[in-house]
Amino acid sequence: MARNTRHTAAQFALGIVGAGAMALAYATIIERNAFALRNVTVPVLPPGTPALRILHVSDFHMTPGQHLKQAWINELSTLEPDLIINTGDNLSHPRAVPNVVQALSGLLGRPGAFVFGSNDYFGPRPKNPFKYFKKGHKRTYGDPLPWQDLRAAFTERGWLDATHNQRELEVNGVNIVVAGVDDPHINRDRYNTIAGAPNPRAHIRIGLTHSPEPRVLDRFAQDGYDLVLAGHTHGGQLCLPIAGALVTNCGIDRSRVKGLSQWGAHMKLHVSAGIGTSPYAPARFFCRPEATLLTLVPTAASTRATDSAQQISQSDAPVR
Repeated sequence: MARNTRHTAAQFALGIVGAGAMALAYATIIERNAFALRNVTVPVLPPGTPALRILHVSDFHMTPGQHLKQAWINELSTLEPDLIINTGDNLSHPRAVPNVVQALSGLLGRPGAFVFGSNDYFGPRPKNPFKYFKKGHKRTYGDPLPWQDLRAAFTERGWLDATHNQRELEVNGVNIVVAGVDDPHINRDRYNTIAGAPNPRAHIRIGLTHSPEPRVLDRFAQDGYDLVLAGHTHGGQLCLPIAGALVTNCGIDRSRVKGLSQWGAHMKLHVSAGIGTSPYAPARFFCRPEATLLTLVPTAASTRATDSAQQISQSDAPVR
């Protein structure tokens, strides 16, 4: 009897190890590269305003050898969005700037705006994953990254640096205010540089931040912004089927870790789950890498936001 019990226990232990190995292989090889396009309709424009299609990208965490990721990002240009918003963490390697620029080459000719995240300024470092469960844990910074080169590449092609700037532009008949802060995750935000109500004649007022920290979101809401776009969370990155994200790695609650939500009475928040991962944690589980096509429509055109995800394969163009 004892021998049978030991044999059963050993089989059970081997089963657990085997299941864990399969889950790890799936997370690191399959899901990490199962890029998805998420389509979200946002009723936020004044009645009578033309619809505006915004491609929101974030958290590439690019390294030179990630050719599949680069090809997928490049394919997004076939969507022909009206405006591109990039909410940072483009880099994970000091020689990755050309790879990011090449991946975005089809989009850099279109109107765009951006803010940077901590991994545009500093390279990644190995971390104890349990630190993410402790708010306010000590930050560790890697080697400096060439963010100035990336900024120059973006701005030379016409994208607006919204970092501590309030900018106005018109796209397809829609008057837009875009304002942003530097990454609150590493306390680089200086909201007072953009504080105050944006142009009330604009059709849409958009705030940008890499990390969706409540102190920054509250200021945008108080100043009358309609929509804030952020990244940083990776959607939780490693999620459970029913529980969802275990951590957000910032001050927002887990229910807002990705997608569209309401912040305050009048402002909407969209958090991108991002396209990449740290090279020291190259895994995703129940949280596919993604970009989002936000279609902004007049409030009278829809009473609820819709959210759907679809996969873009390397052989098929994105669905328009």
